Amino acid sequence: MDSYEQNYINGQWVDSDGGTPHRVINPATEEPGTQIVLGSKADVDAAVAAAKEAFKTYSQTSREERLALMGRVIEEYQKRMPDIAKSLAVEMGAPVSLGNAMQAPSGLGGFAGTMEALKDFRFSEKQGPNTIVYEPIGVVGMITPWNWPLNQIALKVAPALAAGNTMVLKPSEECPGSAAILAEVMDAAGVPAGVFNLVQGDGPTVGAAISAHPDVDMVSFTGSTRAGKLVAKAAADTVKRVHQELGGKSPNVVLPGSDLEQVLPASIGGVMLNSGQSCIAPTRVLVHNEQTADAVNVVKNIVEAQEVGDPLEEGQHIGPVVNKAQHDKIQDLIQSAIDEGATLETGGTDLPQGVNRGYYIKPTLFSGVTPDMRIAKEETFGPVVTLMSYDDLDEAIEIANDTEYGLSAVISGDPAEAAEVAPKLQAGMVIINNWGPAPGAPFGGYKQSGNGREGGVYGLKDFMEIKSITGLPD
Repeated sequence: MDSYEQNYINGQWVDSDGGTPHRVINPATEEPGTQIVLGSKADVDAAVAAAKEAFKTYSQTSREERLALMGRVIEEYQKRMPDIAKSLAVEMGAPVSLGNAMQAPSGLGGFAGTMEALKDFRFSEKQGPNTIVYEPIGVVGMITPWNWPLNQIALKVAPALAAGNTMVLKPSEECPGSAAILAEVMDAAGVPAGVFNLVQGDGPTVGAAISAHPDVDMVSFTGSTRAGKLVAKAAADTVKRVHQELGGKSPNVVLPGSDLEQVLPASIGGVMLNSGQSCIAPTRVLVHNEQTADAVNVVKNIVEAQEVGDPLEEGQHIGPVVNKAQHDKIQDLIQSAIDEGATLETGGTDLPQGVNRGYYIKPTLFSGVTPDMRIAKEETFGPVVTLMSYDDLDEAIEIANDTEYGLSAVISGDPAEAAEVAPKLQAGMVIINNWGPAPGAPFGGYKQSGNGREGGVYGLKDFMEIKSITGLPD
């Protein structure tokens, strides 16, 4: 069993002050896989104090110094990618093939993309008599999820480093090992003491302490909308900046007359990948009623071809979902769809073939889903596809927007026709004939999917303050 029982504060690995032991359960075996210590408010206080002190000098570093530092981080990160992939397989059930091909590289991409944005970033610009400057905010508290852990961590740590901020990171207690490996990476890269601090812990203790701390100038949170609201409330008393990437319920608008065999595999694959545990998974597939029967056949073939297996084995299979609570929630939603009259085309609540334990979900397809059903409204976070029919594009757009979320949307079909539909979708990202945005695109959503953006130049700006100076000499 892996053990990460210390926090990384002020450039050193230190014991928790009042923390409690916690075992992370391997979702494939239902046995302990990692041991950590859940931190305390005192740990947060120590980490914030270190970050506040380090900000005095790190905020004054030059672009060139930060670029060199991030280059060293990337170099050290590359050495640890196999370790990260294995850690994710044990803690969250992401197969090692996925970890090596996508999960670990996504974190690397966050650093590399931010470096590119930093190279040409204009820290100062003239607007009439005013000089507009971008400056570091201060101490940034970061609270990150378990589903794409290194991606979400890198999309916060990288722009904070690039902007000249210091930080305190609380990763998910469901997937803490990869964050501890990143702390080792930061140490090996020579990140100055106090610039990057890691406190393991849960939301009610460490997350709440970060959000409410008077010396934290910004809190960046990725996770559920429910938890995001709690973060915002805790942060309100100190009027700190709150930056959030929350839940999603992404639609996939399949344009009438589309070649289903051609346009659907990529987007349906996005629902299966990572066992469906992606906030932008396009689970609501909207198909013209004249193509519904054909769509059922095409999607059913894709879903039934999806293999399920041991995350520690190489292959194109998917693993279990992260924990029992997530497993039971997905099973409840599957059962609710059956009870509410949707047609179960394949899958269901049984264990997938070939496994007899673990938090596995059988890849599932429903047709006949209507907008009022729970499974059409709630974020499923599992390998479950729901097919919904529409009469015309106006109705499809109405159904697509009929959600409290607005993170992303997919349009499947002719790109020229998709260009007419994209502006009508209430989502921060619209992807045509795929399911994930291209590198460098700003990542974030509308409505209750959060506020702020991550990635590239827009993510860098969100980790900076804007100051206007009037009256400077020409």
